[in-house]
Amino acid sequence: MTVSIGWNGVVTATSSIAHGGETRASITLLRREQVRLPDGRAVFVPLVSGNAVRGGLRRVGEEMLRDVLHYEGLIPLSAAHVLRGGGGAITRTTNPLSGARLRDVRALVPQLAVFGGAVGRPVDGALQVGKLLPHVAETAHLTGHQGPNIFTTTQVETYTSSNETTTSGFHALLPEVAVPLDGQGGVDLEALAALDSQSWSDSGPMIYRIETFPAGTKFSTWLRLERTSELAAAFFGDVLQEWTRRGRIGGRRAIGHGDFTADWTSDVPVPDVDWRAELTARRDDALEAIRALA
Repeated sequence: MTVSIGWNGVVTATSSIAHGGETRASITLLRREQVRLPDGRAVFVPLVSGNAVRGGLRRVGEEMLRDVLHYEGLIPLSAAHVLRGGGGAITRTTNPLSGARLRDVRALVPQLAVFGGAVGRPVDGALQVGKLLPHVAETAHLTGHQGPNIFTTTQVETYTSSNETTTSGFHALLPEVAVPLDGQGGVDLEALAALDSQSWSDSGPMIYRIETFPAGTKFSTWLRLERTSELAAAFFGDVLQEWTRRGRIGGRRAIGHGDFTADWTSDVPVPDVDWRAELTARRDDALEAIRALA
């Protein structure tokens, strides 16, 4: 039996959100896409792509699957790439994963069933992800939510990156280099000074700026699982809860961007299936199915 489930969500930024688009000089702007207003005019609206959301969900899903099957060090690197990032380049293969083999692998690897991947050829997943449309005046006819206009809804944050090569502790991190000699067994002090000046000149702090959605910005989005197994649907239901609890949206996560909360409404209940127990009971078969992704 297959199931289909849709979710509508309202996402609220609890820290600023960065999602890089065009770069101009030292400023990285938000991604922008054209939106048609009710009167036919077109405006470029900053938003977050569905691919950024899907990538975050995929990484959480892989971690949850790994916690159940404990496959660290037991699967090929290429299979790990499929689970974690979707796989690499599409290549020709003499034994493609298709037909009954693909059906069996999907049944045992919910990560592939939900997110798909490249396993010699593209394999579609059941998950469809909508873009995050901000609640601004220019998208009110699409989201049903009023908000400020796009010219006041973003901010520009300024950062600096200092040159550390002139600090006393920096040289200790580097491998030893040949010291120039003066031909008489001594150190050529002038040559050494020139070398040091050339290698460790102080260029001053670098300033860069990032356009972001400020904390408090709200977005509308949607998710849909299309005709997948009850086990895969239950797996994704847990992935969505875990991603909402601890996931991040967009880039610059290491410096505090991307925190959010989300309220989800599904059109049908998520199946009450203990996917962890089922995969644990069939761990050997699941590991063999994962190896088939290589």
